[in-house]
Amino acid sequence: MVISARKLSLIFCSVFCLAVSCQQESTPEEKTFLADEAPASCHENLPSRFTGTATPVPVKRGKVSHEGMVWIEGGTFYMGAADTEGRQDEYPLHQVKIDGFWMDATEVTNAQFASFVEATGYVTTAERAPDWEEIRKQLPPGTPKPDDSLLVAASLVFSPPLHTQSLQDARQWWTWTKGASWRHPQGPGSNLKGKEHHPVVHVSWDDAVAYATWAGKRLPTEAEWEFAARGGIENQPFPWGAEPVEKGKPKTNTWQGQFPIHNSNWDRHTGLASVSSYAPNAYGLYDMAGNVWEWCADWYDADYYSSLGEKVTHNPKGPASSNDPAEALVPKKVMRGGSFLCNDSYCKGYRTSARMKSSPDTGLEHTGFRCVASR
Repeated sequence: MVISARKLSLIFCSVFCLAVSCQQESTPEEKTFLADEAPASCHENLPSRFTGTATPVPVKRGKVSHEGMVWIEGGTFYMGAADTEGRQDEYPLHQVKIDGFWMDATEVTNAQFASFVEATGYVTTAERAPDWEEIRKQLPPGTPKPDDSLLVAASLVFSPPLHTQSLQDARQWWTWTKGASWRHPQGPGSNLKGKEHHPVVHVSWDDAVAYATWAGKRLPTEAEWEFAARGGIENQPFPWGAEPVEKGKPKTNTWQGQFPIHNSNWDRHTGLASVSSYAPNAYGLYDMAGNVWEWCADWYDADYYSSLGEKVTHNPKGPASSNDPAEALVPKKVMRGGSFLCNDSYCKGYRTSARMKSSPDTGLEHTGFRCVASR
């Protein structure tokens, strides 16, 4: 039985990228990090928070519209990493057969999410303060109440530091910010003016499922997501093929320069980009690499690919439960695609086979989603 992340009194929030290798240029203020010092996964050592907010009122399922969606003809493909750049959970390469489905051409935008909230009155996870009375029911008798500063509606905001001591410690650039939410992406004082076509962020997996239900859609399975991202290109690392992300013209919204201190703005964006700012892949899908991490329907299991064997798997829906050896007590859902914080010299989360994971009730400044429909 999978234990909901809401049942955990204290969880570590997951974050932004997969670390494959690391070669940091040194500066007078910056330590040089060797490749074997790169974190196995960048979700470690992050600000912690209390959860325990009440489950939101269920959203009534709507009628699907295919406007703004692309039909993806089904087929068989090799899923996983075909090169040596992947993390362990991207292997082995295995064959998967996918039936056809509709997919949003872009990530869900602030404008689209606002329509959902206006129609339903939905309140996101980040906007709901943890309820101590609910939390204490799940704790041993006599557990002291945490400081009130931890029991607030908040979310994780990226705050670039002046220098870093170690890329192992993501607390240096992520800040648990009271009042940060999809309406206030950088915290109090920020808003959505001029960002209507940016992807919505600070949305938990629960929030994404609620939106998808209202729209008559669902979240993609991890296999559907990768099949679509590849755009019919077999065994290539990126949606556009093999050309490195910083060669040629800008192809996606990632981090250029020295992460997390300086972004050179080579790709014309230092933060989120409006959806469809770059060329789509061969299936007509935008931002299947970079911009924001995208929630998938599946539970995360580090060993899931190994469990499938050599047979062709038809429409896999992922494991029955979560298995993250790094945080065994925190159930995780899969995230795909990388974000504007992924850097070529540090993490390559924008690789088509790259996998990330996070607890279902976690939202961050670089996490969004898109939806699919079977028909």
